[in-house]
Amino acid sequence: MVSKTDDIPASVPSCNPVDLADEAGDGAQDSKESSKTSLKESCGCGHSADTAMVNGDGAHGHTEEAESKQDGNGEADGGEDSNEQEVIVIQDTGFTVKIQAPGTEPFDLQVSPQEMVQEIHQVLMDREDTCHRTCFSLQLDGNVLDNFAELKSIEGLQEGSLLKVVEEPYTVREARIHVRHIRDLLKSLDPSDAYNGVDCNSLSFLSIFTDGDLGDSGKRKKKGNELEQIDCTPPEHILPGSKERPLVPLQPQNKDWKPMQCLKVLTMSGWNPPPGNRKMHGDLMYLYIVTVEERHVSLTASTRGFYLNQSTTYTFNPKPANPSFLSHSLVELLSQISPAFKKNFTALQKKRVQRHPFERIATPFQVYSWTAPQVDHAMDCVRAEDAYTSRLGYEEHIPGQTRDWNEELQTTRELPRKNLPERLLRERAIFKVHSDFAAAATRGAMAVIDGNVMAINPGEETRMQMFIWNNIFFSLGFDVRDHYRELGGDAAAHAAPTNDLNGVRAYGAVDVEGLYTLGTVVVDYRGYRVTAQSIIPGILEREQEQSVIYGSIDFGKTVVSHSKYLELLEKTSRPLKVQRHNVLNEKDDKVELCSSVECKGIIGNDGRHYILDLLRTFPPDLNFLPVEGEELPPESQRQGFPRQHRHRLACLRQELIEAFVEHRYLLFMKMAALQLMQQKANKDTKTDTPAITETSDTPSESNADTTQTQTAASDPPTVTEVPADSTNQTDSNTSAATEAVKEGEENSAKPATNGPLDLTTTQNGECKNPLEDPKSREVVLNACKAVGSISNTSFDIRFNPDIFSPGVRFPDDCADDVQKQKQLLKDAAAFLVSCQVPSLVKDCLDHSALPMDGATLTEALRQRGINIRYLGSVLEFVDKTPAKAQLEHFYRIGISELITRCAKHIFKTYLQGVELSALSAAVSHFLNCFLSSFPDAVAHLPPDELVSRRKSRKRRNRVPGGGDNTAWASLTPSELWKNIASEAQSYYHFTIQCDGVDQVVEKYGLQKITLLREISVKTGIQILIKEYNFDSRHKPAFTEEDILNIFPVVKHVNPKASDAFHFFQSGQAKVQQGFLKEGCELINEALNLFNNVYGAMHVEICACLRLLARLNYIMGDHPEALSNQQKAVLMSERVLGIEHPNTIQEYMHLALYCFANGQLSTALKLLYRARYLMLMVTGEDHPEMALLDSNIGLVLHGVMEYDLSLRFLENALTINTKYHGPRSLKVALSHHLVARVYESKAEFRSALQHEKEGYTIYKNQMGEGHEKTKESSEYLKYLTQQAVALQRTMNEIYKNGSNASIMPLKFTAPSMASVLEQLNIINGIIFIPLSQKDLENLKAEVQRRQQLQELGKIEETTEDSRLELEDKIPID
Repeated sequence: MVSKTDDIPASVPSCNPVDLADEAGDGAQDSKESSKTSLKESCGCGHSADTAMVNGDGAHGHTEEAESKQDGNGEADGGEDSNEQEVIVIQDTGFTVKIQAPGTEPFDLQVSPQEMVQEIHQVLMDREDTCHRTCFSLQLDGNVLDNFAELKSIEGLQEGSLLKVVEEPYTVREARIHVRHIRDLLKSLDPSDAYNGVDCNSLSFLSIFTDGDLGDSGKRKKKGNELEQIDCTPPEHILPGSKERPLVPLQPQNKDWKPMQCLKVLTMSGWNPPPGNRKMHGDLMYLYIVTVEERHVSLTASTRGFYLNQSTTYTFNPKPANPSFLSHSLVELLSQISPAFKKNFTALQKKRVQRHPFERIATPFQVYSWTAPQVDHAMDCVRAEDAYTSRLGYEEHIPGQTRDWNEELQTTRELPRKNLPERLLRERAIFKVHSDFAAAATRGAMAVIDGNVMAINPGEETRMQMFIWNNIFFSLGFDVRDHYRELGGDAAAHAAPTNDLNGVRAYGAVDVEGLYTLGTVVVDYRGYRVTAQSIIPGILEREQEQSVIYGSIDFGKTVVSHSKYLELLEKTSRPLKVQRHNVLNEKDDKVELCSSVECKGIIGNDGRHYILDLLRTFPPDLNFLPVEGEELPPESQRQGFPRQHRHRLACLRQELIEAFVEHRYLLFMKMAALQLMQQKANKDTKTDTPAITETSDTPSESNADTTQTQTAASDPPTVTEVPADSTNQTDSNTSAATEAVKEGEENSAKPATNGPLDLTTTQNGECKNPLEDPKSREVVLNACKAVGSISNTSFDIRFNPDIFSPGVRFPDDCADDVQKQKQLLKDAAAFLVSCQVPSLVKDCLDHSALPMDGATLTEALRQRGINIRYLGSVLEFVDKTPAKAQLEHFYRIGISELITRCAKHIFKTYLQGVELSALSAAVSHFLNCFLSSFPDAVAHLPPDELVSRRKSRKRRNRVPGGGDNTAWASLTPSELWKNIASEAQSYYHFTIQCDGVDQVVEKYGLQKITLLREISVKTGIQILIKEYNFDSRHKPAFTEEDILNIFPVVKHVNPKASDAFHFFQSGQAKVQQGFLKEGCELINEALNLFNNVYGAMHVEICACLRLLARLNYIMGDHPEALSNQQKAVLMSERVLGIEHPNTIQEYMHLALYCFANGQLSTALKLLYRARYLMLMVTGEDHPEMALLDSNIGLVLHGVMEYDLSLRFLENALTINTKYHGPRSLKVALSHHLVARVYESKAEFRSALQHEKEGYTIYKNQMGEGHEKTKESSEYLKYLTQQAVALQRTMNEIYKNGSNASIMPLKFTAPSMASVLEQLNIINGIIFIPLSQKDLENLKAEVQRRQQLQELGKIEETTEDSRLELEDKIPID
């Protein structure tokens, strides 16, 4: 729980008693994440210098946050200054109190006035010397402190006060809590909870590679010249060119996990509960214990504590044994009766406390591991008890059995949010309830599918059943009452829940006061999709028809509206770009709506206005919705759209809508500017404004200044703009265009990046003076018309989500408007194909997007608003790109993603027909058909002796998977691959010509281990960690023993910490302008706020820590960099997974800081780990591998392992040449690094050859005069002298034999400083002594460069002079 490691006080009290662990990080002072999603920047690869940070405000997610501020509270926040003022309020200075516990010396504890008394309890329950106490109160001068009181509200509590820990009498609840806590302490080093995916535990292996904590202990290690004792040879499978991809090293064995056994058995006794007469003697419950010394004892938990009684297994005798050792703590009692317990428990606690807090704090959402070793199943009373009681009331530590989820979710939303402390409280409460709800919903969904919950309509057939468990409503993703018949049946019913979840996320982010959505979690488990929702009060008592007062329950046949709903939804219409519109109801009357018709409004018994069924929040995607009589724009048609899709619910993503509107906005500004300029030019002769058409072909002038947008990547002839989704691009395009409209400039950049298009203001602000004159008004009008704005005087684009919905009819007087809306939708569909896809490919070409696996690829697509159903089209586009060779990694990841997704679709229906007893056999059979080269995989049916002879046919169809059918067993590999190919064709419209796994692997260069990881992660399979022989033609790779578990795959909303995020962004901006110190302070502040909202563990905190570490490093504080980066690695492992691409990147950063700190062997171990993970996740052929290998090669060069070093550096050179082109500066640098190693080996000829290559590149790219070119030419001279000297010496030896007088030659071992300098360069960090003057020059240089870029002077293909400025501005 709480780690009070650093003295950073926690701030802001928990808002409700549930928040126990939630303060977790207050001690381990932590941080926050940059861009929306965990991955945002893992693809923004830290070293491509010019990207990553800019993307900070790329995609969506935050776009809405900005609005929520203006919407929610009437006062738009007073900008940063007011924030900083408010922050000071929170960071109240901490103070120290003394704590006196029974039997220990008093000790000091740093606390903060905002903390609750309860948090001190948590700290005491975690400390080594007081961890065995749970039932105590804290007293100040004999007065008991209230657990939920804030420290600042307690009279007399001040610096130096003495708090006494006083043992309290037990109750049954307290006794249970005590036993559970002791069991947790005994299991604290046991990873089995992490393998089983329970209690938000997850794995972390960093400490194995760093030998414990890096902090101080790292410095205490042998400092001197470490070179002698380093063993640098990596395992064989990590070397470049190795073909084997073992699985076992994924989870190295941690010696700490061989748990020291303290007890053999600790369980509830069969004599529970105590009979009445014993209850009246104070007996609460009985425990049964077997000690390590094989002593069997019975214990009584009584109100006064624990003691031995005289019961045995078969006779009940509750009398105290002699001696009875009455003890308030179970640990003290066990220490008296078992010496082994005493010794091992102490050792165990020592180890537990030494672990980094981040290795044990719970994560906010459960992370599942797809591999696990064989873990012994030990007896565990608490686990057994948890499985049988639904554990509802108990675990939640809340009075009043089950939680009313809906009430909690909605009340947290209603908390005040006027100032920073209030917003923090509110966001923390929202986040906490959400993560609790997601966990409960997941457990419930699994219980439903496993058949442990009774349906509320048990008479109906299985697929139609609905369930209620723990105040959560569960429904299955099937088309039950032909509800979706016209929309695609079961396929639509499967897609609807995720669409609905996206709607809930969007409305939640806009956060309008008074408008409520349901808590929603979508769980895929064992082939079924379950939607879990909180329950609107009163909805179950009435018929749906009566409750719905807004929207339609039959897809638009009958429609009703309600003024209050219109008022509330109107507030969301601008941020969500939804247009108010009229539709006809069954009586042909007009009904006004401000959402899609399916969106239903229901007023609950609590008087709140709820909206649900938000599956059509975003407009339809016409590329996948063929409509008779409608033509798509040529850009779409050329690529074979529209295409038939499985269902008619395909909609555009919110990110796409944002990008499209932004794109149109730039267009609008350009057109207005151009026309105003023309008007100025010919004041007298009124020339006609250029023909502005309403098609999606952007008017010709706008193309003129779309400088760097069209690169070799895009081959569709229509030149359209690449949307600006990174701020710098936006700025450059707008400013280039709006020279004419000066004041518009600042405004234009803001709305464009911020999402909330409050353009009316912008527009009027900007055209106020001109608008008086009718000509200018006409200009704006023309521009509005051309870009499809719904207003004639300002830019405002919104979509009508009901266009093309079957069953929805529009009044005749709206025909014109409907026509415009249809055109807008067609343009948006064309924009996706003609702009977003090329822009994605371009980003991959210049390495500003670097997907490494399926998840990061999906992320890259979604960030740009491209749905996964376009994967086939994206791959075809890549295939036709001239630079295809440089996109090979992208293509390969795309193919493997496409194949595993097709396999997942097939697996889903395959699993639905499997009964529980055959599950592991069925899963292993499927994996054999999918991955094993064994041609005739035969399924093992469950052994016959278990199948009862008189099988009763009566009990069929009780559990969703209740059929006892064995159809799954007949699947063959060739049939499965045929199905995969046809699925690829019908779903992704992509052709895979392969009829087996070996052909696919051969043709596309895939790895079976990667395919296994992708399919396991996507479907929730957990397999035994061992070496699998996929390629044997004699026996299948998997047996049923290899399938350990099947986990749920969970989708839920991620509530955001908006204030923290704004601090983080302004910190990033400051850093980019070169103000490192200020940036650092802002980011530290962001870190505090993130901790406040999320607790200690979160992906955003991880990004925050990474950036902080980088800043520490750049500012020369290496130990601090090391400590922050260590936290970032641990957090990434815990929250994202041990082999997630983000984790791999974090390992690389940590290795650099370790090297800078002189911990060379650790740096190497970390780099080898990163390389192993990368080989498994994506294979050797990936641009990021070049960076990794350059790092490894440099470190090896530094420790004088020249031959090894060359293997890695030459591999890096090959990969760089392939992905960056032979003339790139990266390649020049690679040549130089290789030359340096050859020089150290005294092989001057090879060194010269490589340096010459590098020199040529510098000369051609940078010109003779550039410092890099000069450096290179100097080095060439030096090498030539050395080579000549060596040759002379050799000649001398040949001539004079052994008595030659040999000149001593200089063989240089590289200095650590020179190695570090090169490491910094390749990782994109350059140190410059920052004087104020330098900063000014630097800023001027950056601006000049941006202007140049706008003018298209700098070709994007060469890596321009990025090296010289490589990263003077640290960017992460």
